[in-house]
Amino acid sequence: MSEEVLALVDGAVGRISLNRPRALHALTTRMVKTITNALLCWRGRTDIQAVLIDHSAEPDDDAKRSRGFCAGGDINLLRRSAIEDNGREGRRFFFDEYRLNHLLYMYESGFGGQPIVAFMDGVTMGGGVGISQPARFRVATENTRLAMPESGIGLFPDVGGGWYLSRLAGRLGQYLALTGARLDGAECMWAGLASHYLPAEQIEVAKARLVFGETPENVLGDLSVNPPEPALARYAGDIERLFASDQLDEIIATTAAEGGAFAASILDKLRAKSPTSCKVALRQLATSLKLPDFAANMAMEYRLAARVLVMPDFAEGVRAMIVDKDNAPLWSPSTSEAVSPATLDAIFNHLPQHEEWTPL
Repeated sequence: MSEEVLALVDGAVGRISLNRPRALHALTTRMVKTITNALLCWRGRTDIQAVLIDHSAEPDDDAKRSRGFCAGGDINLLRRSAIEDNGREGRRFFFDEYRLNHLLYMYESGFGGQPIVAFMDGVTMGGGVGISQPARFRVATENTRLAMPESGIGLFPDVGGGWYLSRLAGRLGQYLALTGARLDGAECMWAGLASHYLPAEQIEVAKARLVFGETPENVLGDLSVNPPEPALARYAGDIERLFASDQLDEIIATTAAEGGAFAASILDKLRAKSPTSCKVALRQLATSLKLPDFAANMAMEYRLAARVLVMPDFAEGVRAMIVDKDNAPLWSPSTSEAVSPATLDAIFNHLPQHEEWTPL
């Protein structure tokens, strides 16, 4: 247990509560290690019937409102590392975080553990997606806002994003990776990124019943409701057509020629993102579909993270979007055409053997 994350046995569940409300529960290295150690201690324990992942109460929380489940990773640590130590601490964070992502993915089956229930009540971005998508039970509410916004800060959709997004229907994953679009709870259900939809007022009821020893299947089956109509569904055909290519230049050209308000909004988003990040993301998703398992995906993503972290776009993207908040990043290079195949090849190349990522 640490101040930033509370990990304890609570009745019939192992409970992990993220506890950085001022940072929307963004993950730090210490939090990652605390969660990992708790999961390793709990696996196989017959008195723990499920693992519950949620966030602690925020100062202005009430029964119907939650600002954030987890807003991502420790971006400030990563930027400092990129500037001050050539990415050494940042790579260490990614290495440990990706081990946690893989542990969660394999926990119920590969590690002889218990089912995981993740309550995505509020902002669920980046690292928050990485600790919720491996769960068999992924609970969305009317507060859920799920996104992978990394292309806007010079990164790419990591923490398993290549695996999850590439396997969504209708090129939705490519749309999410390139635009950073936010999905609400109903849209998460429609996309397959949530398994259950609960009214926020029922979240504490569900947790209490899990603590008491009821199974996730019974609790969530009993309390789930039909979500509202997903607003994004009306554009499913447009998304599949506009993002049909794995080449960024073609997507931009197709979208520019499309016309209409939806295509125009997409084009604005694409032009605001790092061209290098967008090209990396498209190749990442295409490559992930060919990989044999989740571990291979995480090894690939670690290679990408180790290199993209110290490229100019990351420090500049964080400066523009988070530090100075001028929303005017100067990408290098600034156009899609200037990102060469050789640059992408270098980013995707294997690391020296002693630097490669390995699972626990």
